[in-house]
Amino acid sequence: MLGAMQICSFLPSATETLFALGAGDSVAGVTFECDFPPEAREKRVVVRTRLNPSLNAAEIDRQVNESVARGESLYEVDLEALEDIQPDLIITQDLCHVCAATPGDLGFVLGALRRKPEVLSLSPQSLADVWTDIRTIGAATDRGSQAGELVALLKDRLAAVAEMVARSSARPRVACLEWLDPPFFAGHWVPEMVACAGGVDVLGASAKPGIRTTWEDVLKARPEVILIMPCGYDLRDAVEEFSRMALPDGWEMLPAVRDGRVFAVDASGYFARPGPRLAGGVEILASVLHPEYAAVAPPPASVEKITRGSRPPAN
Repeated sequence: MLGAMQICSFLPSATETLFALGAGDSVAGVTFECDFPPEAREKRVVVRTRLNPSLNAAEIDRQVNESVARGESLYEVDLEALEDIQPDLIITQDLCHVCAATPGDLGFVLGALRRKPEVLSLSPQSLADVWTDIRTIGAATDRGSQAGELVALLKDRLAAVAEMVARSSARPRVACLEWLDPPFFAGHWVPEMVACAGGVDVLGASAKPGIRTTWEDVLKARPEVILIMPCGYDLRDAVEEFSRMALPDGWEMLPAVRDGRVFAVDASGYFARPGPRLAGGVEILASVLHPEYAAVAPPPASVEKITRGSRPPAN
């Protein structure tokens, strides 16, 4: 029975999905990043990061590159905690070795566990993949019907946004920056989210990883809207990171900056994690790209206009 199942989630998005499916009571172990819903914070942490959270974006990028070059994992799995829990199911991912623990991080741990759990590894590239993963988690936890209902609800929310933005003939050029120093543009499902919200992503490519770019390329793209969405950052941290960034020459000449359409968003909550709240991310984008038609108000602390670097209006 589901009530007896013990699940360890190595993914914040999987943790969110499990709770959304009504399986929160079966979640026995989570990662240091599993903060939604609030009840997830009460679960035992079984995965921790080796990164120093006090570092700035450039320092984190350097530490990540050095660890990868040495073949070292960025995560530490607590074997003792897993032995205590004796999970029936571990949910992990094989999409990004920087963003979360992977099957490779599990290798030694699985070999050491006395009781071998089932391992479910996810690797979503698109919104459709995310909906499929919700169904997969539902099937693995005897919550198939709940998963089907959740996916239908999420698709209905996206359809409502598409119907709303269809009333506008404008399709703003959008740049989504998932890291600032150095700059990276967002990939995977984010360009698709922009399209759903009535925009055109001028840097990212759907169903492909985000790629390191240059500020020169950002300036050449001349975006009409810029989204500051550092991976792993909430809104407050995104605003703070941007405030420390050295603005490139020519920043104030960008259409997005001239028109006051630079926004920071809660990337962790609504863009970086491939889970149910991506639908909320699309609604946030629609409110930014087409505010005159937006029917759904953004969630609290999810988006903030940035004025730093803008030129004062002409007298």
